[in-house]
Amino acid sequence: MHGFGSLECNETVYLYENFFGFVYCIENLKTGKKYIGKKQCTRKVKRPPKKGKTNKRIDHKESDWKTYTSSSVELNEDIKNYGKENFCFTILRVCSSKWELAYFEAKIQFDLGVLFSEQFYNGIINLRIGRPPKNLII
Repeated sequence: MHGFGSLECNETVYLYENFFGFVYCIENLKTGKKYIGKKQCTRKVKRPPKKGKTNKRIDHKESDWKTYTSSSVELNEDIKNYGKENFCFTILRVCSSKWELAYFEAKIQFDLGVLFSEQFYNGIINLRIGRPPKNLII
């Protein structure tokens, strides 16, 4: 079975400190067609304030990253039709912040020319990004 990298998803990710998310590639082993995407491993959950307090609390909860495939309708249809065993899931880059994750997903997509090739499922590069945070270490 193909997981992210050479290990299953849950084994691979915990090898990294400050892990926020990853940029990944899903390859259809039957057609060679690929998808480049990103996935956060945690998400914010807003909770009501504690008794007598006014500020809402924010917790972090694990996302569905272990079972997530992509937002691509075409890719998800192919996974359904060909079977998940005919796809290779690879982590291309582990990222420690939301900014880093957005930047490197777009950089890899632009570098590979995903919008100009029929060999990619990607149909859009959706990006809104500013300067990196001053404390960012890449």
